[in-house]
Amino acid sequence: MKIADRHRKTLDSVQVNIPFRMLVESYLDMFVTNRINPEIGMDADALENFARSDFENIADALSVYGPRITLHGPFIDLSAGSKDPRIRDVTHQRLGQILDLIPVFEPVTVVCHAGYDAKRYSFFKEEWIQNSLDTWSWFARELNAQGVRLMLENVYEKDPQDVRVLLEGLESENVGLCLDVGHLWSFGQSFPEMWLDSLGGFIGQFHLHDNDRTFDQHLGMGLGSIDFEPVWRYIRSKKQNLPVITLEPHEKEDLLQSLEYLEPYAEIFMP
Repeated sequence: MKIADRHRKTLDSVQVNIPFRMLVESYLDMFVTNRINPEIGMDADALENFARSDFENIADALSVYGPRITLHGPFIDLSAGSKDPRIRDVTHQRLGQILDLIPVFEPVTVVCHAGYDAKRYSFFKEEWIQNSLDTWSWFARELNAQGVRLMLENVYEKDPQDVRVLLEGLESENVGLCLDVGHLWSFGQSFPEMWLDSLGGFIGQFHLHDNDRTFDQHLGMGLGSIDFEPVWRYIRSKKQNLPVITLEPHEKEDLLQSLEYLEPYAEIFMP
């Protein structure tokens, strides 16, 4: 599929999320043909079922057009702050597999879910925070040593303070916030202004997609009910230090919709 040339400026300025298996099996030609900067999702399926040579082959195929690459780390059933040391061990193991792939893809950032969910962890919150800080400090140091920045992403957190406590504790490790605007709208049930006002100084990346606030639908931008204007104001204020912008469509049609929606805003993504 060839994407219209009028979207070239936007495509040059953003990442597009794609799970590794989908990149291998269905979308590599589309990414190469359109010179799309990928945010490659490295889930357990990818880490368990593909060999290092498979990752190297994809990296070589992408290198033809020299994209900026970001990675999204695994998250399902993992918990950096778990009370159970065995769960933390598995979490470390999965993150260690990501570290092994840094020289292959040379990403600028790795995004991981911060992972706080009050329904599950509020009864041992302080212990969860300390365990999380220990895990993320180790991972961030290892990434920093390879010139890569860790970004922690909000998912089920309803209050910015649930993420702030980690970001403040990891400030010396250069850990940033990946503000997922779709998540704060569907799960946090809060407005972007609240998060931007509270955590703007930590933001190093955005995940952009839309929903109608009933669920995390990952719709194309403009198809849900999110008001993105506060995000554009924030980005305009950061011209000297632009955050990484990642589009997170779940269908090709939603990517095309987001590109259409963003066309009038393309200039704000340019340094």
